[in-house]
Amino acid sequence: MTTNGRKTPRTSGHRIIGQMILCLLGLCLPPLVLAEMGPVKKTKSENRVFLDHADALSYDEMVRPGVQVVKGNVRFRHNGAKLSCDSAYFRQEENSFEAFGRVRLVQGDTLSLHSEYAFYDGRDEMVYARRNVVLRHRKSVLRTDSLNYDRKFGFGYFFEGGEIVDGGNRITSDWGEYSTMTRDATFYYGVKLKSPKYTVNTDTLHYDTRKRMAHVTGKSTILSDGNTIHTSDAYYDTQQNAIRLFARSTVENKEQTITADSLLNNRVTGINEGFGNVIYVDKKNKNELHADYCYYNEHTGTALATKRATAVDYSQKDTLYVHADTIRMKTFNMKTDSMYREIYAYYKVRAFRNDVQAVCDSLVIVSKDSLMTMYRDPIVWQNNYQLLGEQIKVFTCDSTIRFAHVVGQALSIEQMKDREHYNQIASKEMRAFFEQGKLQMTEAVGNVQTIQYPLDDKDSTIIAMNYLEGDTLRMFFDKHRKLEKIWVFKPEGTAFPMTQIPSGKDRLLNFAWFDYIRPKDKDDIFEWRGKAGGTELKPQKRRELPLQQVEGSML
Repeated sequence: MTTNGRKTPRTSGHRIIGQMILCLLGLCLPPLVLAEMGPVKKTKSENRVFLDHADALSYDEMVRPGVQVVKGNVRFRHNGAKLSCDSAYFRQEENSFEAFGRVRLVQGDTLSLHSEYAFYDGRDEMVYARRNVVLRHRKSVLRTDSLNYDRKFGFGYFFEGGEIVDGGNRITSDWGEYSTMTRDATFYYGVKLKSPKYTVNTDTLHYDTRKRMAHVTGKSTILSDGNTIHTSDAYYDTQQNAIRLFARSTVENKEQTITADSLLNNRVTGINEGFGNVIYVDKKNKNELHADYCYYNEHTGTALATKRATAVDYSQKDTLYVHADTIRMKTFNMKTDSMYREIYAYYKVRAFRNDVQAVCDSLVIVSKDSLMTMYRDPIVWQNNYQLLGEQIKVFTCDSTIRFAHVVGQALSIEQMKDREHYNQIASKEMRAFFEQGKLQMTEAVGNVQTIQYPLDDKDSTIIAMNYLEGDTLRMFFDKHRKLEKIWVFKPEGTAFPMTQIPSGKDRLLNFAWFDYIRPKDKDDIFEWRGKAGGTELKPQKRRELPLQQVEGSML
């Protein structure tokens, strides 16, 4: 290109257009600003609240500065969430809006929120929902009138009363919070959880919707099938119908109470366990069971108590305490009219009541026969009487003794008031018959040997020593347990004046006074003291009749 015969340099069209654009920008911005801006950084689209649709839009700067009024099928979107309502005030510069009428927020396919009104702050991603609020997350539904929900952290809380429905569980409280990330909920003040099996009342409850596990802290009450649980720390698995109780909790109903440092209950398996100073109280039958560990199966009726296991019975005028290493119970014919139980106590059994004490290696109680059997070196004391044998059987009726049977090497001893002389009866076996709990008659059978010290009626001094042998001896007593008469079959005996008793004849061959073993009080039952070496009873084999043999052939 030439001008007046001179050549001029070429200028590209792109360069000319760029210069024109710069000139236009220069009319709007100072040159210094243009120099410092460099590349223009755009706001990320996902940080903006977008208005996708509205049937009508209006704007009045005088009435509502910076507010766009949108109506009819209003739809917003923000960071993966869709929000809809009937109408809204949209503040685009503030990245927020107020929604009115049929407000709905949907996030993915697991979370939705409904309300009549909501304020949405896009900068903090906060939703302030009011009036008839319903938050649905997976299978959980939260209902309240006031809910603040933080989308960034997936956390919402209500403060004017609300409830969560999760499966068959319904939880209500005055204040609560819920995390859509961890799916954990926490409730405070006036909390109530209702499930198909339990009703929980507490002030603080933590709930895991994934496992449907509830954890109560603070003073709480749990109700179920007539049972009332008092606890301040408990975990309730609503799926397994299992409860774990801590912090010295108590379960009670009209007839029974159990308290322990911790308790486990599973309604499905029927298994109950107690740990640490367990106390079971049977209000109806007036007895208790104490142990450091207890087990009970509701379905089978089996039970176990160990670690300082102690049975306490106060159905009579005085309280009876029985201790053993282990106490077991079996139940037969459960939930039938013919149901009965067997109780086994072993080893080192010791019992104390003010008027009677006992020791043995083990004992068995069968409710079907109202029978208690004491095994292996059993000894029973009552006041100044001592009774022992290979086995001692006691039959009762309505917790009152009606018959006692000493089997094998029976020995009955009465210590006289002077504590030097003893009335003694030895035989193969002994029986005692009672009426309304009072002794009426005793019977000694087989190789009976007796030593008796009759008293003077005037001054109760000992007159003589009577030695007697026989096959059977019966003694009858009045209602004050005073001896009325004695009957002996085939007696042979000798009377010795007190000054002419042969040396060593004042004791039967199997005489033994075990006062050092005798429990002194209810605390002494835990101190085991065995018999001195060589004084244990050695069971004697029963003689059996020889088999009769008949000569001849079998047809």
